Amino acid sequence: MAQKKAKKKTAPQNNMKRNVKTFWKFFGGFIGLILLIFLLASWGVFGSLPDETSLENPEKNLATEIIASDGKVIGKFYQENRTPVQYEELPNHLVKALIATEDVRFYDHSGIDAKGTVRAFVFLGSKGGASTISQQLAKLFFTEQVSRNKLQRAVQKIKEWIIAIRLERRYTKEEIITMYFNEYDFLNQAVGIESASNIYFDKEPSQLSTVEAAVLVGMFKNSSLYNPRRNPEGVRNRRNVVLAQMAKYDFISETVKDSLQALPLNIKYTPQGHDEGIATYFREYARAFMADWIKENPKSDGSEYDIYSDGLKVYTTIDSKMQEYAEEAVDLHLANLQKEFDSQNEKNKTAPFRDITKEEIDGIINTSMRRSDRWRELEKQGKSEADIIKSFSKKTPMRIFSWTAENNSIDTIMTPLDSIRYYKSILQASLMSMTPQTGEVKAWVGGINYKHFKYDMVKKGKRQIGSTFKPFVYATVIDQMHMSPCDTLPNTQYTIPEGKYGLLEPWTPKNSGGKYGGMITLKNALANSVNTVTARLIDRVGPRPVIDLVKKMGVDAAEIPEAPSIALGTPDVSLYEMVGAYSTFANEGVFVKPTLISRIEDKNGTVLFQNVPETKDVISNESAYVTVSLMEGVVESGSGSRLRGTWRSGHLYKNVVSGYPYDFKNPIAGKTGTTQNNSDGWFMGIVPNLVTGVWVGGEDRATHFGTTAYGQGATMALPIWAIYMKKCYENEDLGISKDNFKKPDKLSIVTDCTEFKEGNQDVEGIPDEFDF
Repeated sequence: MAQKKAKKKTAPQNNMKRNVKTFWKFFGGFIGLILLIFLLASWGVFGSLPDETSLENPEKNLATEIIASDGKVIGKFYQENRTPVQYEELPNHLVKALIATEDVRFYDHSGIDAKGTVRAFVFLGSKGGASTISQQLAKLFFTEQVSRNKLQRAVQKIKEWIIAIRLERRYTKEEIITMYFNEYDFLNQAVGIESASNIYFDKEPSQLSTVEAAVLVGMFKNSSLYNPRRNPEGVRNRRNVVLAQMAKYDFISETVKDSLQALPLNIKYTPQGHDEGIATYFREYARAFMADWIKENPKSDGSEYDIYSDGLKVYTTIDSKMQEYAEEAVDLHLANLQKEFDSQNEKNKTAPFRDITKEEIDGIINTSMRRSDRWRELEKQGKSEADIIKSFSKKTPMRIFSWTAENNSIDTIMTPLDSIRYYKSILQASLMSMTPQTGEVKAWVGGINYKHFKYDMVKKGKRQIGSTFKPFVYATVIDQMHMSPCDTLPNTQYTIPEGKYGLLEPWTPKNSGGKYGGMITLKNALANSVNTVTARLIDRVGPRPVIDLVKKMGVDAAEIPEAPSIALGTPDVSLYEMVGAYSTFANEGVFVKPTLISRIEDKNGTVLFQNVPETKDVISNESAYVTVSLMEGVVESGSGSRLRGTWRSGHLYKNVVSGYPYDFKNPIAGKTGTTQNNSDGWFMGIVPNLVTGVWVGGEDRATHFGTTAYGQGATMALPIWAIYMKKCYENEDLGISKDNFKKPDKLSIVTDCTEFKEGNQDVEGIPDEFDF
């Protein structure tokens, strides 16, 4: 009996041993199968894995940055808007937020979190996933599209595990975290933490607060679902989860967590599209510059750089603050000026055009229609000319420019033909500001709104320059004949006879207002834009020396005719050329070619291009100083005297001359310019270390004010210069000079005219608001 009982006891024990052996066989087989799968995957049986080169250089498609002289990134060229940062640029609380939320055992594993993996298997992911930061990085780098097929996804997962282990062997933990932050797509053109922090909070990653860091880390779960623009409430809830995780692992206290969770999101959405941000016109210039540069400067292997993916850094001369001030000045005055222009056009039957026939108007509209994107698109579709023309009379939903709308865009319904006429009514403006001693361009405003008006009026556009050309005539006379600002000439009509300089008929220019008589100094003649004196001066030296002078100053003189009428500003010249030329006066007679790109570096910081200033001696420092002295008279007592702040009442000064009075006390040289029919208004302003030019006008010359009081340079352009300069002077860090202009050591020409008494200088009818 005892033996039978003993046998009965051993049977269950034998069964248990067999079960244990079977379990371990299955478990061992399972582990072996897993190892075999991993081994086969590592051999590439389930598809290729990244090679060593890919692991060494995983980051790709890096944006080219356009960097201002003060270090601020003002634009990017990209396929993906990604700019890498270094680990040192990541604030500690940002890293802690990521660790607490995504991978709390990050510093303890080697790519795979064993504890998390077992938990995920046992609970089928209901208590959290097992994906580590390293695995997520492997997925970002090397899984192009996540498969919906479970088996294929399992194979992808295995590959990601293998890549994660390889990444851990090759990189430090800090490098892995940095790459993860640099690679993740936060949407809205925000790829990587640098773009995300700037786009969602308008600040660099190093400046992110704890609560802002929690918002961005929360987006790692699903940037589409937890997106601040689409789902602010969901983002706030997800942010609070991140803060709770930080408190759970003692990165912040419970008290801090509670206070931070109560805060609003405070999203400051700042898009970085090619049409948004500051210096949009300049950035397009930089793009064209880079397109030419990469063709002439290939890589060592002979291939071209890609400005959209090679992560180049383009350092520019633009000052971000001065650029902002320039754009603000243009916006403030043009919005004001447009309101007055629209008001005056209410009774204009040919609005927005003046002084042209119906046939000429039809020609302008027809030309614009045929040059439009709409025409080109319909032509590509094979539409007939008749059908295309008909489509321009059909009402269509569209977004148009408006000064009164948010972001200057408004949705409306109108015919394309009406939209052409509407856009013709919008006044345009441009501004360029440059340091004359170095040629560095500090601000560049090519138009009023790049999204709606792509044509750049700083460098591409050329317009008649009116009286702003006169200083070149005076400078030529001073340089060649040593005339003084105090010398006097008759203020009487002057005729250059037929045949001289190739004239087909006698040329007798008139003064604005038709007033003549007496003698007048050169200083007062330039200050009041007396045409008769300018005619006498160009006849003394001839047109050719004047043309040669402006050519040396960087003006394209090929199209300037050798005719005396150029003295009154008939040539078409760009603002870019005018600022460069006027800078020669401020730089003691030395022309320095305007510079915008100072250097270019590759993504590793290797200098690929370094600008070397191009200079040319043009006139003596004495002649330059005397010309500047003449132009100081324009501001003291001539068409630029509004800058001095003497209060004048009336509708013009209260509602149109924006920012008036200006009350500048420092030395300023300048010249206003107004072209025929008030089509173009100019102001060129000089202080010792900054030359700034402004142009205002319509897209077509037939778009203009009806009277000179409103259409002259002193009303259209000068206020922009004044507003801009006041902002620059308020920022003392910019170092804009208020000093006197540098006087030559040897000055043989008299510039102080206070001791000279002139004859009858009757310039009545040529007040500061009339300048041709």
